[in-house]
Amino acid sequence: MRYEGMVYRPPSEANSLIIQATVGCPHNRCSFCSMYRESRFKIRPVKDIKEDLDMARDYYGNQVRSVFFADGNTIVMKTKELVEIFTYAQEVFPGLERITVYGSARFILKKSVAELRLLRDAGLQRIHSGMESGDNEVLSLINKGTDREGIIRAGLMIKEAAIELSEYIIVGVGGKSLTRQHAINSATALNEINPDFIRLRTFMPSKGTQMHAMYKNGEFSILSPHEALLETKLFVDNLQKIDSLLYSDHVSNYCDVHGRLPHDKEKMLQQIDYALTLPEASFRNPERVQL
Repeated sequence: MRYEGMVYRPPSEANSLIIQATVGCPHNRCSFCSMYRESRFKIRPVKDIKEDLDMARDYYGNQVRSVFFADGNTIVMKTKELVEIFTYAQEVFPGLERITVYGSARFILKKSVAELRLLRDAGLQRIHSGMESGDNEVLSLINKGTDREGIIRAGLMIKEAAIELSEYIIVGVGGKSLTRQHAINSATALNEINPDFIRLRTFMPSKGTQMHAMYKNGEFSILSPHEALLETKLFVDNLQKIDSLLYSDHVSNYCDVHGRLPHDKEKMLQQIDYALTLPEASFRNPERVQL
């Protein structure tokens, strides 16, 4: 397998074979994100992707059960090309159980539901989507390239196509001034989508990003551990009538909040309440991260 630049994958894809179908991110302007900064976006030729799958077969044999086609927003590739590489991956690995990609709302919306169904039929089981927030003011702050309506429409398209959807929320990305509306509007957007998975990340300013510069200049205030937990509690409390698995599967988070909604909602709120009884000094210091 051949890789170009730093390759990223979700924690839940830790055991997946990673094949680069694209290099970098076609948007690459989110003000909070330091990923793919060293890479100029390009789509790799299908021929090269197939060759990498062949190399993986020669190395792993038939052990591969899951393939994650990196990099950021691989969903932007032409549907015909995606169908070709997904189909070939299943031919190369007869025991393949899952194919996954990154796809944000902006690029999902470039496809039709019919196209998404073709991808599902070709083997695409799950899309990891960086929603980040369901609040338009926060989405503008982080330069996400889409709005709340677009995120909801894209999520509903994925669900209609019967593809699993994993939505990512960044706790604290709205700072102290937008914390309440970020929590509530993110939850209500997810209520409309009803994704299969909701995954929490807690904002940490990354060097070299616009939001890191804003933080250093005093234009952005990071939430304290207790403030982040209170935002998380408000967010979880506003998740209503959805059947989703919620995970805090990232080192950035202050509390391992997880469970199935709505069944485990009260348990998750109790987990947060317990974490709020702990002194803030017992958590990592957000002021010492990426400074």
